[in-house]
Amino acid sequence: MYTYQLIRRGDYSDAHLIRITVFVEEQGFVKELDDLDDEAWHVVVYDGDQPAATARAFLNDEGLCKIGRVAVMRAYRGQHLGEQMMLWFEEELKKLGARRFKVSAQVRASGFYERLGYVRHGEEYLDEYCPHVDMYKPSLAEEAETV
Repeated sequence: MYTYQLIRRGDYSDAHLIRITVFVEEQGFVKELDDLDDEAWHVVVYDGDQPAATARAFLNDEGLCKIGRVAVMRAYRGQHLGEQMMLWFEEELKKLGARRFKVSAQVRASGFYERLGYVRHGEEYLDEYCPHVDMYKPSLAEEAETV
């Protein structure tokens, strides 16, 4: 059974452990940790006492929530834990005022976000060496229809 911990201005050591393992050691990113963590909401998913997955989010006054640093430890991939975490995190963020979500998705992971209802918007770009694309939920077209 997994447990979810929502963190703001707290102990990010387990989130950092997951992010360093996935993004630095496995994927070769260099600029993973930054000084923005104190401004973000974080989720860490635990399997017992083992950190298994994480993400962070920034919520602005207009209800736009940018989710990033979504990472699942290798042993937990392929079990839909990332999807479960994202859905749980989105619901928690809605309670805090989120109305729309944005991710800067690695292109190779864009199918994961599409299955969660995110829609690509704009051109691909590089973050460090890796192709990314912005994705929104609801899509910008759906948002425009409700205005």
